[in-house]
Formats: sequence, structure tokens, C-alpha cells
Amino acid sequence: MTTIVQITPEIGPGTGVGAVAYHLEQEWLRLGVDVRRFTLDEAGGAWLSTPRGGVSGRLALVGRVVWFSTVGTARARRYLRDHPEQLSVCHNDAVAGDVYVNHGIVQAAMRARGHHWVRMARNPLHLFTTTRDRRRYSHAGSHRVVVNLVTDEERLLRESYPRLAIPTVVIGNGVDVERFRPPTPTERDAARRELGLGADDRMVLFIGNEFGRKGLPMLVDAVARLGPEVRLVVVGGTPDMIASEAAREPATALAHRLVFAGAHSDPRPWLHAADALAMPSAYESYGLVVLEALACGVPVVATPTGCVPDVVTDGVNGAVVGADPDELAAGLARVLALDPAAAAAAARESAERHSWATVAQRYLDLLTGLRPGRSTSAGVGGAAA
Repeated sequence: MTTIVQITPEIGPGTGVGAVAYHLEQEWLRLGVDVRRFTLDEAGGAWLSTPRGGVSGRLALVGRVVWFSTVGTARARRYLRDHPEQLSVCHNDAVAGDVYVNHGIVQAAMRARGHHWVRMARNPLHLFTTTRDRRRYSHAGSHRVVVNLVTDEERLLRESYPRLAIPTVVIGNGVDVERFRPPTPTERDAARRELGLGADDRMVLFIGNEFGRKGLPMLVDAVARLGPEVRLVVVGGTPDMIASEAAREPATALAHRLVFAGAHSDPRPWLHAADALAMPSAYESYGLVVLEALACGVPVVATPTGCVPDVVTDGVNGAVVGADPDELAAGLARVLALDPAAAAAAARESAERHSWATVAQRYLDLLTGLRPGRSTSAGVGGAAA
């Protein structure tokens, strides 16, 4: 029986990268695969606090990333040496495992937002992860293959790390099409009542925890250009981030048309109430929330980042727009004018082509093809065991 161990700080639904590992795990278990976990607990980092908002939250994140990149790397390599029969997938931070899944490139994200070097220099964590990954990608023994989530991310990886020494493939993320589904009329009515939406109100939804990179300020400016019936609901963010954005003049001008719901692990109640999802990101390695919205029958208005060019068809299940408030407002207006039933059906159909069952099988095919031999995992800093 095949045994697969996934290496990532946390695994579970609603945990970002950890949710990808969770869904792969669930699908492999259905196929009879023996699945193991190597998380922060196994790396001896259970004592580290969970990142929250504010300065303490940022320090907690730094601690977790540095620990799993160094101590986690050493312990994961020791585990793999002790279990040579297991195949391994690494999702975050640690430099160990047969397959490494590229969930994002810090350099590419900073370049997309402008003032690249300033942004890098003022955040030591960015410098740390970039140095770590430069060594990761330039040593053929770090991993046996790198999985990029979209073709454009493969291009960005080669531009960011021209000494890339590891083979690459492209396997997109999936979506749980059973959990994320269009609401029944009763469910939709209840979700909209909970938000105080009237029959004529049009709800634009934003989901994300990085307001700047994901373009929330631009979205607020865009919604202000639309009619008074258009409301914006923001799900995500820490209390300090919400307070900062809510204090901006464009946000205060929207008054009751703008609602900050805070962070929630389950976005479905808001997706069930929404008329459109907006994701005007400067950079996305994939953008799983796009697939989740489409699976719920919600059309998407987004910039051409991550999976958007592959899954959003302008005028059918959403709109692809430039990073400009006027373009974003025009795209939202176009989508809100679509026939709701036709747009919802087209959105759902596009998501059904990306089930987790299909994605998990592609990973399983890749892993079983790697069975002969094993990565030697070249050292990174002091992390080599």
C-alpha cells in the first residue's frame, strides 16, 4: 500500500495552504492510501503561539516560519530517512520531501505591488524566505519535483530563480464541489436576511486576509462609483487591518454600504448571499476562493492573476479586469447586469471541472512515478540534520 506523508505547519479546512493538504488527504484516504502528517507538532513547535492581529501576531508568524524552515527541515529529513518507503509532499517552509508545492513567490508578489526592494527590505521575513527558497530551488537534491499551481506561476518561478535546478510540473488546486454548491432559494433568502439585504440590493463580496495585496482599497473605490443599491461585504482581516481600512475616507463615505464581517473559517454563508465575488489582487499563486465562489454559483470579477485566466470567462461567469478602480467598477456593473440564473449555472459548470478527486489523482500519479530513488535534500543554512 502506498504511504504518503504531507509536510506543512498545519493541516485542516479553512487554513489556507493547510486546507489544500487537508483536501488531498481526504481524497487519498478514499482511495485507500495510507496518509501521514508532519506538521508543526511533529517539528516540536507546538509551543509557538498562533498568529493573530497586530505586532504580536506578526512576531508569532515569524517564529512559526523560521522554526518550520530550520528545525522543521532537520526533523522532517530525519523522519524521511527513517521511513524511506514513504513518498512525501511538502507544502510550506520546510526544505524536505519528494514533491514541493509552490504556493507563492514572495519576490513576485512584491514586484506586482511595486517598490519591490523597499517592501522586501522593510520586512525581514521576506528576506529570510527569499534566501531560503533561493537555496531550495538552486539545489537539485532539495526536492525531486516542484508543482506549480498555474502555468504563469511556472514562468514567474523561472524568472525569480534563474538557477532553478529541479524539474517542474503544473497541477492546479481543486475545490470541494459537494461542500461548495449553489444555495437553495431558502438558504439564499436566509443568508441575505442575516445581512439585512433587500430584494433590490446587489451584494459584492470580498474574501481575504491581506487587504493590500488583494486590492481591497481599490475595490472600495470601485464600489463607490456604482449605484446605491450595490453593497460591499468584506470577510477576513485582523481587527487592526479592519480598523485601518474602515478609517479611510472612501470607506467612511460608503457608510452602511460597506460591512466588515471579520475573519471566518467558513465563507459559505456570505457566498450564498452574494451576487458577485471581487478579487482585484496584484498577485495570486492560485486563488482558491475564486473556485469556491464559482462552485457556489457566484460569478467572479478579478484581475488576471492565479487561476483567473483559466476559469473565468468574461461575460459568461464573470469578468477579467485591469487593476484600476474604473475598470473594476465597469466589470462589476457588467456582471451584476448578467442574467443571474445563467451566470450561476455557468459559474458552477466551470468549477465542476476542478474537483479535488481529479487533483488528488494527478498528485498520486506523479508520486507513484517518482518511486525509484529519493531526494538527497541539500542543506539549507543550519537546518541540515
